[in-house]
This record gives sequence, C-alpha cells and structure tokens, in this order.
Amino acid sequence: MAQLVGVFHHSHGGTTSMPGELWRERRISRPIREDTPIEDDATNIAKAARVHDAFRVLREKVAEVKPDVLLCFSDDQLECFDFNNYPTFAIYVGKEFRKNPRPQQGPVAGRHAEPGAAFAGHPELATAVLTGVMKRGFDPAFCMDMPKPDRGIAGGIIRTAEELTDWKLPMVPVMMNLYFAPQATAMRCYQFGKAVREVIDEYPADLRVAVAGSGGLWHTPNMTGAWLNTEFDRQILDYLAAGNVKAMAEYHDNYVIPADDPSQDLSKSSRNITGLPTPGGPALGTRETCAWIAAAAVADGRPTTIVDYVDVWASPVGNAFAYCTDL
Repeated sequence: MAQLVGVFHHSHGGTTSMPGELWRERRISRPIREDTPIEDDATNIAKAARVHDAFRVLREKVAEVKPDVLLCFSDDQLECFDFNNYPTFAIYVGKEFRKNPRPQQGPVAGRHAEPGAAFAGHPELATAVLTGVMKRGFDPAFCMDMPKPDRGIAGGIIRTAEELTDWKLPMVPVMMNLYFAPQATAMRCYQFGKAVREVIDEYPADLRVAVAGSGGLWHTPNMTGAWLNTEFDRQILDYLAAGNVKAMAEYHDNYVIPADDPSQDLSKSSRNITGLPTPGGPALGTRETCAWIAAAAVADGRPTTIVDYVDVWASPVGNAFAYCTDL
C-alpha cells in the first residue's frame, strides 16, 4: 500500500526568486499603502537569505523521507486556463510537464531550471487521485497534456519542483482556482485534501508519497494600497503548527474584507479580477493559502513545524515555510 511520508508548505511569489538587493526597488515602484515600511538593502538581502535557507531546509527534509512521488497543490494564474474555461480543481495525469519556455526577465535567485525544462509526471497516481476524488463527491477537470504549451504548467508547481526536488522526482500537479473569483472556499479545499488522503491510503502499489502546498501567504500584488496582514498569517500558521486544519479553513473563510481596503477591491474587471462575487474570505493572492489548507488536510491532526515566516514589505507578502514528517 502507498504511504504518506511528508507534507511540505512554501510560498512561491516573486520575492522567492528575486535577489534581495532588488526588493527595495520593487517596494518603491508599487502602489503600496503609505504606512508600509521601506526597508534598506541590507535588511532585504538578509530576508532573502532566510527565504532560500528555508527552501534548503524543506529540500533536505524531502530528501530525508525518500518519496517516490510528490503531489503538489497550487493555483493556476492563467498558465493553463483562462476565462473561457476555468475549473475549480484540475489534475494533471500526463507523463511529462514543462516549465514556461520563455526566459525569465532580469536577475534571479534560488534554484531555477532552464526555460522549457521537462519534469516527470506520475500518471498512475494522478489517475487514481482523479477517479478517487470523483467517487468522493468532487468533479475535477483533468489534463493529459499542457493546455497552453507556450505557457508551460502553473508557475507554483514549477517552483515546488525547482526548490524542493532534485528535478527528477515524479510529480502529480493539482491545480486549483485560488485567484479568480468565484473560487473554492477554504473549507472545500480542506475537504478536497481529506479526500486526496483517502485515495493515497487506499492506493494499492508500494509507493512513498509526499505532498506539497505551494503559494501564499498574505499578498495582493500590484493592487493600490497593498499591505501585509501579519496577524492573519500568524494565526494561520498557529493553527497549522497545532494540526488544526479545519480551524485554518474556518478562520480563512470568516475573514471579512474591510470596505475601505482598496487592495482587495474586486469590483472592477481586469486581468486578475473577474468582477464576479467572491464566496468570502480574503482576495487575490492571499487565497493561495487554500493550497496550504488542502495540503495540510492530507495530514490533518498532525503538528507541523514552521521553518520560518519572512515579512517581506517590498511586495508586500508573507513568505512562509513549513513541514510535517511525523506521520
């Protein structure tokens, strides 16, 4: 039978790839709330080093548990889908997926595969997850190949492959609509993760399975008046550390967007805003927290180690990293 050997969580936003010496420039160029700090280069460089040290810790923990496959929950930000057809959940069942073939602009930090690099899928486990969650009341889309070959697969999936693996470990990409209203609620993502765990537990092959949640925490990039709600992030991480994933989901869904917060104003349609109503909870990038909730639900009830939380005012974003291997 398959064995769950570890659950891992990490942020994947632009500041996990951008050298710290460029963070201050980003902070100044964005329409961020006036009371948000402008930190000096030395502080930003030190914080960037913490981000990549946290990735190192997760990478070493993944290697320690020796998985045969890594299932990754992440959002899709128009890499695979668009507003002609946007599924809530989609499972990639193909043999191989690729990174965006276009070179990244500007200097980068961390581990990055070449543009267009190929990564192995795991069709057998992916198909079992697809059919298994359907038996449990979910109706995900599936992809046998990349819907948009010129864009590659979702960037959050790629960041997990680049930073947490040796680039050879097979993966099962699970893409979720976490960015574009109306999205799945955190509670639905919690239930989805629980269903995935049941499928893993009943999978008949001798397979060591690791799971990752890629994205978050708080961020509303490029929005007017963007700010960093560290209180929200800290509470999410406290629930995660205790293994109380249902409380994570409830806390997320019960959050009410303040009427005077322009950084979460979804009323005007744009590339990132559909103009459709949200089901509740925070808006835009912060909803990537639901990828953490889905992954955490796979290990529901087990305590999780928080590696670090880095308050990056330049984006602003809460970059966080955590793992659970006591399963």
